Amino acid sequence: MPLHWTLDSKQRLVIAIAEGDVTRAEVENYFAVMDGAGTLPYRKLFDCTRGETSMTSEDMLAIGVQIRVRHAAGVTPGALAIVVPPDKAELVSRVLGILATADRPMRVFAEIGPARRWIDSLPQ
Repeated sequence: MPLHWTLDSKQRLVIAIAEGDVTRAEVENYFAVMDGAGTLPYRKLFDCTRGETSMTSEDMLAIGVQIRVRHAAGVTPGALAIVVPPDKAELVSRVLGILATADRPMRVFAEIGPARRWIDSLPQ
């Protein structure tokens, strides 16, 4: 499976790593697990440096809609650090735009080290 994650309830942190071709079904499974675990207010670090996707623009839009629904649920989402190499930024730009509309700290990074330091510096 190209999408792996670790939940740390004590640190209130989710770390997700994309490796290989990530599908819409895998992203939807990730959402379902996160919903079940109640992690919306957790800090999140999403590393896309080794990920790819063959998702269509319709798939990306559907994921964006699901993100918006979660943001409208009445729970303030936790801080988000996303690591996306510059050559992949356009691929996920629509979803990044939707993520940026939430009222929470969010930053996009090109490397994992600065992203990890930033997310670790924020309150749990």
